[in-house]
Amino acid sequence: MFTARPTRRTFVTTLARIAVLVALTLLASAQTPAPAPATNRPAARPIRLLIVDGFSNHAWQLNTALIRGLLAPTGLFTVDVSTAPPTAASPGWDTWRPNFSAYDVVLQTCNDIGGGPSWPRDVQLALETFVARGGGLYVWHSGNNAFPTWSAYNDMIGLGWRKKEFGPALAVGADAQLVTIPVGEGQNTGHGARLNTVVHRFGDHPIHAGLPRAWQTPDIEVYYYARGPAKNLTVLSYGFDPKTAMNWPLEWVVAYGEGRVYTSTFGHVWKGDIQPERMRCAGVQTVVIRALQWLARRDATFPVPADFPTATAVSVRREISVK
Repeated sequence: MFTARPTRRTFVTTLARIAVLVALTLLASAQTPAPAPATNRPAARPIRLLIVDGFSNHAWQLNTALIRGLLAPTGLFTVDVSTAPPTAASPGWDTWRPNFSAYDVVLQTCNDIGGGPSWPRDVQLALETFVARGGGLYVWHSGNNAFPTWSAYNDMIGLGWRKKEFGPALAVGADAQLVTIPVGEGQNTGHGARLNTVVHRFGDHPIHAGLPRAWQTPDIEVYYYARGPAKNLTVLSYGFDPKTAMNWPLEWVVAYGEGRVYTSTFGHVWKGDIQPERMRCAGVQTVVIRALQWLARRDATFPVPADFPTATAVSVRREISVK
């Protein structure tokens, strides 16, 4: 068999070609960016929220629709609704058992003023356990008025719509210091006419990080002499009531066991309302979302919007979708 032997010229030519190929490969590598390192960090899942409604002296159906409508565009939440039967004699009362433990936050709107029912004891215990074990509870405006004979509920909300003999009240003095009003002194819980109110931040809670120290919200009720155990309670903001010429808490949080509870007097939705400005306030909408994030033990990162109100001007957004 004949085998061709390479000549010296052929060998040199081959080496030159190899050198050219290597140079071209190095040049291409320098011009092509390296791929980004892979990451195994999953995107944060939406916050699982359960709204509990079904009976109230407020317009609870519209209230729920407006809450869902203001949350939906954020993409931060999955929202379910558990509607309680309207009376203890209604069909389904014996089987109405919301599964609170399947959620990060429960938003409670039920109100038994005017003859509404108390929740079944099984449901009460389930909510108590959910919060005590670390769950988040948002007590919506109407829900703050509810269930005065439910001891643990009073502990969870801290202050509520109660008679003056029920417990102490908290006010905010002219020096921005909390003032405790003893049991029996002052008045029952109430409110004057709804009016535009300047919300003053009280301290530096994470829900309010980056918000102005004062901002104005339209047409709200400022509760005076809200009363309750007021234990493990932190006031977040306050507003002035002309009727009593005093400052009263507008938002507060309570530590209950391992859980967190947020209450505010924002969010009044009354019979005959359609698109109330108090629900379309850019400030209220921002605080609601941030409060839910905090209750779910997320960072309150929802951004402060460009249309956030100032201390001298309200900011009312377009109508909320209530599909």
